[in-house]
Amino acid sequence: MTSLNPSKAVLAAALAMSTPVLLSAPAAAQATGSQDQSAASLAVVMDFLSNTSPDKVEAAAARLVAPDAVYVSLNFDNPELKKIEPWAGTAMGPGAYSSTFLQVAEYWQIEDFTITDKLASAEDVAIFGKFTYRSVEVGHVFTSPFSIHAKVRDGKMVYFQFMEDTYASASSFRQSGSWTVKTTKGTPAFEVGAR
Repeated sequence: MTSLNPSKAVLAAALAMSTPVLLSAPAAAQATGSQDQSAASLAVVMDFLSNTSPDKVEAAAARLVAPDAVYVSLNFDNPELKKIEPWAGTAMGPGAYSSTFLQVAEYWQIEDFTITDKLASAEDVAIFGKFTYRSVEVGHVFTSPFSIHAKVRDGKMVYFQFMEDTYASASSFRQSGSWTVKTTKGTPAFEVGAR
């Protein structure tokens, strides 16, 4: 990977994410082209999400994910969370996409995964919804909202960020233990996670 100084890196990222404007095309043609690109981007992400079961996800990732695509799962980098949920953090390539969904299927029984809203604007796609999972080993059930921000270029996902209630998902593996938490000077310490 090429290292850039911060100002060049920021400029390169901004240029890479900017939507091109066709100055010579009529406004109606621009709108139609943008709508077509938006629909195509949304179709790629929905195709991937429709094929995340363990028997389909590797083929879907190979078909729909660019070789250098970035996957951000739950956070950018948190070594402690990665011990609980090994897919957490930032990874690259189709294998990062498929291994996340393969591991999720090992850790939880998926009881529900519902998409409530989906939006697309050119290469950017946003998906919102909720899911209910049951941890395989401990049997704890939780329901979480989720959100996805994806970017699609040339028919392939190049970026995918998945967010959820990570406190609830990690807590679904708790066998015992609690935390004593102190949030502000004016608030007394209290215990969370006790069963």
